[in-house]
Amino acid sequence: MQLQMYQVDAFTDRVFAGNPAAVLVLDEWLTDDLLLAITQENNLSETAFVKPRGDGSWDLRWFAPAHEVDFCGHATLATAHILFTTQAVPAPLTFHTRVGLLHATQVAGGYQLDLPRLNPQALDHLPDALLAMFDTPPVAIFCNFENIFVDLGDAAKVHDFQPDLPAIATLDTGGLVVTGQGAPGDKAAIVSRYFAPGAGIPEDPVTGSIHATLVPYWAQKLGSDKLLAYQASARGGWLDCTLTDDRVLIVGQAVTYMQASIVLPTT
Repeated sequence: MQLQMYQVDAFTDRVFAGNPAAVLVLDEWLTDDLLLAITQENNLSETAFVKPRGDGSWDLRWFAPAHEVDFCGHATLATAHILFTTQAVPAPLTFHTRVGLLHATQVAGGYQLDLPRLNPQALDHLPDALLAMFDTPPVAIFCNFENIFVDLGDAAKVHDFQPDLPAIATLDTGGLVVTGQGAPGDKAAIVSRYFAPGAGIPEDPVTGSIHATLVPYWAQKLGSDKLLAYQASARGGWLDCTLTDDRVLIVGQAVTYMQASIVLPTT
């Protein structure tokens, strides 16, 4: 059996930057074992599988190399890009996912994702395994349903941060986000990095889902509902974010790197 697969660089306007994701548009679901095997063969942080529903909306699932994930923003952006550019699907798109309904549409400057707002939940302390990574006490620590967030104060500390990946892997399938405020005059209001080795992702290049929590946190702290965010990985990526009462809107760009036919076993 052959299927078409696309590889998209998300949250960037050029290839070899942003976060790569694979996208497969399916007529029917494959088995979970086969979905995971395809993802592991790709060896990208996420592979997205999308299937049409009878009402014009879509079922969307994301897999990391270790397991199916609950929430992925960059692979959602990549999926929207493929549906708009190769499948001639009209906007807006509605996706049914593990975290509820997500929406995507085309806007000036790229695509807009409409994601749930996941307000930060304060933490009293870091897990013991993570303490040695922080020379000075963080400005704040908080969490959402899957990740721990650490405010280091400023962007320079985020860039200089040295992760202990085996220690972070003790969070199991969760991850660690470090974040800080951009310096005066910087293009980015906020900067972050994300590590999820327990999910098979040592450092994620650009992560839309963490901004569902970062944006509410920084909007309150900086007094602005509009924030330009930069994820300071080696590849890097930009996210233009807006906070509403119950949603986080993220505008980003995406480019197709590869279109391929993959050959799957017949038995």
